[in-house]
Amino acid sequence: MRQPRAYLDWNATTPLRAEAKAAMIQAMEIAGNPSSVHAEGRAAKGMLEKARGRIAEALGAMAADIVFVSGATEAAALALADRNLSCAGVEHDAVRAWCREDLPVDMGGKVQLPADPSGCTLQLANSETGVIQDLPEGLAVSDLTQGFGKVPVGFDWSGIDMGFVSAHKLGGPRGIGALVLRRGLDVTARLRGGGQEMGRRSGTENLIGIMGFAAAAEAAQRDLSDGVWEAVFELRKILESGLASANTSTIFVGKDSARLPNTSMIATPGWKGETQVMQMDLAGFAISAGSACSSGKVTASQVLTAMGYDAETAACAIRVSLGPRTTRDEVSRFVEAWAAANRRRSARA
Repeated sequence: MRQPRAYLDWNATTPLRAEAKAAMIQAMEIAGNPSSVHAEGRAAKGMLEKARGRIAEALGAMAADIVFVSGATEAAALALADRNLSCAGVEHDAVRAWCREDLPVDMGGKVQLPADPSGCTLQLANSETGVIQDLPEGLAVSDLTQGFGKVPVGFDWSGIDMGFVSAHKLGGPRGIGALVLRRGLDVTARLRGGGQEMGRRSGTENLIGIMGFAAAAEAAQRDLSDGVWEAVFELRKILESGLASANTSTIFVGKDSARLPNTSMIATPGWKGETQVMQMDLAGFAISAGSACSSGKVTASQVLTAMGYDAETAACAIRVSLGPRTTRDEVSRFVEAWAAANRRRSARA
């Protein structure tokens, strides 16, 4: 009997949480525009601000400092445009598009910052390798997207100026995210019009998405408290042990660095990442060859080349990212399928 497909690409986007779906359905029943002054508008506004507070609490921030946007890409533009900050080559394309790429990275994925980080942006965790960075006090901006919901995040006591997150990375809907500001800081609106979001981002707020975001953020914090990600980490150890046994030349990128508990980036010299992705897809497993934010392209990982890997090795990398719904059976079946494909490849060589 054919086995069900296994989704092992949680860093690209997470399945929608039941709590988020229920909250979104509830929001669909609200007719009012949050900017309207009548009873229906006030009801929508009340839901919006309650959701803002819930997300702020999950981030360890103040509600007044949360700005709702369409996602992390828009938040990055709002935080970074025209500031000429320094960044490393391991940052997401949405960050690198606005910054000077001049910060060095070692082969463990750790970024080297200057003594004064006020002119820099630094991600909390890398979406491809899972490598976690130490965020210094005084840092200008941080992409918190991959870390939020998987590791504890406390914005107010981190000492950074701005950070941003996206709902669909923690079980919320696509198309909604937030920029969070240190108290006293502000940004220049890039979308102008009705002056929503305290004049920082005009446009009618996506109440349905925001309600789903808030519910997902709360559920993600419960997962952290309940030790869910420790269980995911144990599954990742099984995964990496199995793959290492199947091919001793396989490289586990960032294995000696602190990483997200769910993320494995694996490079097997001589076996193209795009080929592995297609073979595993046919075998019933959804994985990736890096970031999912490149319009469906499968190319050599920019992250790995920034870390010092040669282009050939970078082209042979895949990313497997697990989640709270991932089962031991799915991991075991993936290891078996990957090992079988590796044996077939070796036999043809």
